[in-house]
Amino acid sequence: MNRKRLFILLAFFSVSLILLIIRVFYIQVQIGEKLAISATSQRISALEIKNHRGNILDANFIPFTNRVNEVYVVIKPLQLRGNENAIKKIANILKIESGQFKRLIDFKKEPIIYQSDNNTKNLLIKENIPGISFINSLKRYDDRNSIAKHVIGYLNKADGVGQAGIEKSYNDILNLNIKSSIGIVTDARENFVEGLGYRFINPLNHEKLHVKLTLNYHIQKIAENVMDKSNLKGAVVIQNVLNGDVVAMVSKPDFDPDKIDEYLESPDKALFNRAVASYNLGSIFKTVVLASSYMKNHTPPSNFYCPGYLMLGDKEFKCSSYEAGGHGFVDVKKAFASSCNSYFIELGINTGIENILDTAKKFGLGSFTGINEQGIDEALGYLPQLDKYYTHGDIANISIGQGDILVTPLQVSNIIATIANGGIKNTVNIVDSIVDSKGNIIKKIKKEQGERILSKKICDNIKSFMEEVTVSGTGTKANLDAYGGAGGKTGSAETGQVIDGEKVVHGWFAGYFPKINPKYSIVVFVEDGKSGGNVAAPIFKEIAKTIIEKGL
Repeated sequence: MNRKRLFILLAFFSVSLILLIIRVFYIQVQIGEKLAISATSQRISALEIKNHRGNILDANFIPFTNRVNEVYVVIKPLQLRGNENAIKKIANILKIESGQFKRLIDFKKEPIIYQSDNNTKNLLIKENIPGISFINSLKRYDDRNSIAKHVIGYLNKADGVGQAGIEKSYNDILNLNIKSSIGIVTDARENFVEGLGYRFINPLNHEKLHVKLTLNYHIQKIAENVMDKSNLKGAVVIQNVLNGDVVAMVSKPDFDPDKIDEYLESPDKALFNRAVASYNLGSIFKTVVLASSYMKNHTPPSNFYCPGYLMLGDKEFKCSSYEAGGHGFVDVKKAFASSCNSYFIELGINTGIENILDTAKKFGLGSFTGINEQGIDEALGYLPQLDKYYTHGDIANISIGQGDILVTPLQVSNIIATIANGGIKNTVNIVDSIVDSKGNIIKKIKKEQGERILSKKICDNIKSFMEEVTVSGTGTKANLDAYGGAGGKTGSAETGQVIDGEKVVHGWFAGYFPKINPKYSIVVFVEDGKSGGNVAAPIFKEIAKTIIEKGL
């Protein structure tokens, strides 16, 4: 190649480069603003469909939310306008008034969204009508399938923000702050842009974060089914006795998370989580009195006579055996199994109020369990303070659980779990961690801490008495001898309230199973259940039996 030709090529490329630079400068500087305006005049007018949220999962990654399929029917007015026959067919299938639907088609350009189901979708597909699309999604809640509602909580319908429970406490984590939408592409004059049409905008390339709980979906479902069948107001709490994890938390009645407005004035207080509310305890507190007696080396009487009452000064304290003339001579095992008030009043006075209240405090009464730090509101309960003089009458009431002491079903569950595992009080957990879509832990929430508050020997003694309760005592309706045995304690707690001339008496049963190497503690609380042995104990048995049969 000669030098003249090289010079021509160099000149050509140099001129081309200069012209390109001039053109870029002209576009970016001289007419850049004008082009930007022109570009933005073509836009999408979007209609939001739903806000995307992370899931709330059980301990085995089974979702509590987004379990049910739902379908959005998307009507495209500009593609249906003038097609009278198609408009009537759609209105008929969607069960909407055809005249009103036609007016929407005539005047709207934006997509029209109807929430529907698969049956309706299939009917519309068969008609092969143009101008219809479908979006398959997942429904956040479903009244027939949603469980653990008081734990999960609910959303504000207006903005999709969590209003209660885990939904509220972990809203910033669960809320992706992105929404699917469908829109129409228009120019600056709001005219439909041919060829671009309607667009579905689904910005789901973002990584979701999920909240993993300690709850077991299947155990939660079992407990709720049993409570639903009983049609009683109350609560059930189930804990893993080895680590303190809450595996089920039930409060009945519950609610439809999609219709919260209907429950705001509910006379049954359906939105109220009874599992973490304060109540009078009744005879289950005898477990604490007995533990306190052993801890302070006060040997319980081995030959106590119960005539059916105990006189303290001029006040008579009746035993459950009052009408029968008393329990007669009892040792500690029989007294506990038959829930003898006379025996435990005597034991409480001999043990001393300071010791009893100190032991109750060690068990966690009067304190938060810790799930309040994990997003579930809970009551403190109430434990009297040693800032006043306690008469023998005061101590008598406290010793049989009829005094000022208030507890939550969750606190009671932890007492039973502590005794069942041999004396270690574990930190209670209901949230395990924040995880990504692959199950990788992003943040650990669960606290794994335990403190020995009772010796194994003391626990073994108390457990032998609790097991006798289900064999020959007040809790025979909770007997699980055919399934490995169980231990427990009944409670019938007087509240001082009177409704329609009858005293309000709460029914309790708190126990563990199986007898050897206990796995779970279960507390059943029945609001105004009258008798723990007759009402709460059978619920305990059915829940425990089903868990065992299903190998959970």
